[in-house]
Amino acid sequence: MKKLVLIALLLAAAPVLALQGARRESAIEARREAFDVVWRTVKEKHFDPTLGGLDWDRVRERYAPQVETVKSDSELYALLQQMLGELRQSHFSIIPPEAVIEDAASDPSNGGIGIDLRIIDDLAVITRVDPASAAHRAGLRAGFVIKQIDQTIAEKFTSRVSQAAQSQSMIRLLATRALMSRVEGKTDSTVRLVYLDGNNRQREAVIKREPLGGEMSEPFGNFPAQRTFFEARRLEGGVGYIRFNIFVMIQLNKIRAAIRSMSDAPGIIIDLRGNPGGIGAMANAIAAMTETRQTSLGTMKMRAGHINFAVFPQKDPFMGKVAILIDGGSASTSEVMAAGMQEIGRAIVVGERSAGAALPSIFTKLPTGALFQFAIGDFRTPKGTLVEGRGVTPDLEVKLSRRELLRGRDSQLDAAIEHIRKQIALK
Repeated sequence: MKKLVLIALLLAAAPVLALQGARRESAIEARREAFDVVWRTVKEKHFDPTLGGLDWDRVRERYAPQVETVKSDSELYALLQQMLGELRQSHFSIIPPEAVIEDAASDPSNGGIGIDLRIIDDLAVITRVDPASAAHRAGLRAGFVIKQIDQTIAEKFTSRVSQAAQSQSMIRLLATRALMSRVEGKTDSTVRLVYLDGNNRQREAVIKREPLGGEMSEPFGNFPAQRTFFEARRLEGGVGYIRFNIFVMIQLNKIRAAIRSMSDAPGIIIDLRGNPGGIGAMANAIAAMTETRQTSLGTMKMRAGHINFAVFPQKDPFMGKVAILIDGGSASTSEVMAAGMQEIGRAIVVGERSAGAALPSIFTKLPTGALFQFAIGDFRTPKGTLVEGRGVTPDLEVKLSRRELLRGRDSQLDAAIEHIRKQIALK
């Protein structure tokens, strides 16, 4: 009787075990296919057929066997990212499915406390506090130093910047994003911050995250929807100020309308600090609002042919002075626009060297559901300068100062205003 019961149990379990085995084999096959897609895409579509002398076939020999040993998709993505790291270029990355919000507009988990951070002298310094935010109500101010975010010690990330032998701007960008990702979280959840106030006294605050606000962009192919923020106002002396957080099409009409509304301004400051880029064609579209002649912001060299970032003047362009603010968080399209307008003599660039991550890229979905971002071109300025790995060098190099932030001053913005004022006085 016991034998019959055991046989019955085994027979009942057989379909389940078979299904689990089939799923496991299917997952393994999807990982193999994902590896092949990534490796083959680089091999066939990289803008430099020589990959800078890297033997990509040899790279495959080293990494392909490791795909068979990974135990999860997460391990696969880490392996693929390590392989892509052999290229030593930006815009080659694996984005896990859980990091991609299919319907971000209805996602209830997006929340924040209303601050922005920058790494200044190896410290995570608050550079902006929204006056209507939970952070402001909790007493946080620009110039305060974040020491800990829940269980994360900020120094773990900030110390990496000074230790980096090269590409400090890129390391600073990644460290800043990592810290901000820990400040933000599910709406109505709380975050515990340990910080230093203006007198360097250690304090602690538990702050409830609120909806981030802003407006969601539409997905662009496999480029997911993005939460957008836009600001346009007049500063002292009537100088115009425009700030937006990412280059997506939903921003373009707002930017155009703001520039037109400031036609009487002595100058306009476009703040691209912390802006990671986005849709490349927006750079020349914005530049066209300030130009009277046909020109170019640079050229994108691809595997076959090239694309010119042509600027075609628009009706009634802005004729005043233009200043662009950048820092280590300015990347991709931000760098195309800043470097291009700098070289054609239409804008002065103020701030700190940009990230040096200027390669244009596209996204494709892998069999595992992750997105693979890969560069399709190599951008050079009108004078042939390579931005990738170097960044844009400001005309006026000005670092943010914690001391000035505590006084309520933005030294980079102040420098841009002062430059415009001097240029007007010289007329």
